[in-house]
Amino acid sequence: MTDSKKIWQQEMSDQRFDLMRRILDAPSPIGLESAMTQGVLAPYMKSFMPEDWAIHSFKGNAGIVLDTMPQADPDTFSVMVIGHADKIRMQVRSIGDDGKIWVNTDSMLPTTLIGHKVKLFSEDPDALGNWRVIEGGTIEAIGAIHFADPKLRSGDNGIKDKMMYLELHIHGENKKGQIEALGIRAGDPIIYDRPIERGFSPFTFSGAYLDNGLGCFVTAEIGRMIAENSALKNVRYLGAMASHEEIGRFGSRVLAEHFRPDVTIAVDVAHDFAAAPGIGDRRYEPVTMGAGFTLTHGAVTSATLNSIITSVSNEHEIPVQHELAGRDTGTDAMAAVLASIDSACTSIGFPIRNMHTISESGHTGDVEAAIHAIYQTLVHIDGMNAGKGISADDLRTGHPRLDQSTDLTHRPAADKDD
Repeated sequence: MTDSKKIWQQEMSDQRFDLMRRILDAPSPIGLESAMTQGVLAPYMKSFMPEDWAIHSFKGNAGIVLDTMPQADPDTFSVMVIGHADKIRMQVRSIGDDGKIWVNTDSMLPTTLIGHKVKLFSEDPDALGNWRVIEGGTIEAIGAIHFADPKLRSGDNGIKDKMMYLELHIHGENKKGQIEALGIRAGDPIIYDRPIERGFSPFTFSGAYLDNGLGCFVTAEIGRMIAENSALKNVRYLGAMASHEEIGRFGSRVLAEHFRPDVTIAVDVAHDFAAAPGIGDRRYEPVTMGAGFTLTHGAVTSATLNSIITSVSNEHEIPVQHELAGRDTGTDAMAAVLASIDSACTSIGFPIRNMHTISESGHTGDVEAAIHAIYQTLVHIDGMNAGKGISADDLRTGHPRLDQSTDLTHRPAADKDD
């Protein structure tokens, strides 16, 4: 700390920002995540991890798990923190005779795609297993305002997903054949081409794929802090970077089933509801960028675990914002229950703006707050804070008893039940 400021009150150093940029920029569309996990995260974690730690990889997906106690007894208390490495993507749908590559927009709002540069990745048909990248193309829909239907020009109608195509500027004879000769085929992934950069306002940054390279950045940095401080003696930290989150949390549930952690904490982006336009009448919680990390209540989250995280955060003056979920957190916090594993879980995040666009934006202080909140929670659970650690049995017996709630009703004592 400098000038009595906490790290989340300081500008992120250029070195740390560059690491975050490299993680977020790694081409890791859904199902092809190893550029981030094996290409950036694993080498970085190997640079600081002790020799007795391990990085696990898997047969059916490119997820990885940093393990601080790979030889631990099965009864060792374990905490899995999960970021997801997969990125939303477009996919090649078909190739037209006019040279247009029609695309599936998946989880992206079609209107936000027009004119943006992208990268298309395609397997070499003459050397299967080898991939090539095509850069310089843009996503289009209309071609020009002059070709637009009058209602589209007036705003009465909008851009639809079936209108979207990748423009590679193909010209000459047999345009479709030229594209097919490149080996481009249905299902090839397409991702935004925009690394993050610092924003106009202090602490801010903007670019593509904060969702959810940021969660992986947090997970890796927690591992670094544990290593540098030799912080955990009794708790096994499992730093997971999962696959396939964007299409159903399919990667994280495999990791949860494999390791069966006592505690599962998802780290993902959240919405800056306070800055979201046109939703005031929905009465969302006033979560906002720059006010700290978010902690989710509801769905399958553990009230006991949330109380611990909140208490630890308050003790260390780490800013925390509370948000709700109904039936589903929408994050990898669901991993254990979806895998039928008994694990106390919750979801931690950081509010961002413009989610699932090329211009997602966030606040470095919120990211730092999430890192330190989870790290300090791990230290607390480990029992290094004056013996305040917890065990699996504490979780089993520590569920809140609402039948023992204190009565705050303002009624005369004589009117209350005995």
